[in-house]
Parts: sequence; structure tokens; C-alpha cells
Amino acid sequence: MNSKVVLVLRIVFGVALLFFGSNKLFGFMDPPPPPEAAMGYWAALMTSKTMTVVAIVEVAAGLSLLLNKYGALMMLILMSVSVNAVLYHVALDQAGIPMGGVLLVLNIVMLYVYKDKYKGLLNG
Repeated sequence: MNSKVVLVLRIVFGVALLFFGSNKLFGFMDPPPPPEAAMGYWAALMTSKTMTVVAIVEVAAGLSLLLNKYGALMMLILMSVSVNAVLYHVALDQAGIPMGGVLLVLNIVMLYVYKDKYKGLLNG
């Protein structure tokens, strides 16, 4: 992949992760209300502090992409957040599928960019 395209994707994805992760931590923008079907799910996530962990992962991933340090590791860790976001939107909040899909696609693209870093993991 072209290095300039990778640089732009890395910076855009890093800024987005840093922004949305910081918003989850500090609440400077009000989130849209979840659909009625997801209220119990959100209550459990908030009570168990799972969303705080997600926010920390997003901020750490954003910083790692912006600083170009440990990006390969953070993209592996972020994949669990991306897949869960898509599954949540498919099951409980179909209106947000595009946003979850963008997160997942960008995560997969960045995993592809770092594919050479994973060869040692995959060599059994």
C-alpha cells in the first residue's frame, strides 16, 4: 500500500480513536440515547465499567497510531472493540451500523498494513 495513503489513514484513524475514546472518558459531547432494546445492555456496560476500559483502549490505540509506536499490537487489541461494536449495531441498533462498519474496516486495513509484524505470531 502507498506509504502516503497509509500515513493519512493512520493519522485520521488515530485522531478519531483519540477523540471518541476521550469523549467516552470525559463526556464533552452527549451520546445519542440508545434504543429501548439496548437499555439493559448499556446499563450493564456502564455498571461494570466496561465502557471505561473501551475508552482507554481507544485512547491508547489512537496515541499509538499518532506516535507510530506499538500500532500493530494496538490494532490486535482494538479488533475486539471493533467486532463488538459491529455486533452490537447489528443486533440492537441498526442505525449505527455504518459507524461500526467504518471502525471495523479501518481496523482491518491497519492490520493489513502491519501484516509483516504478525508473521512471528502466525508461524506456530
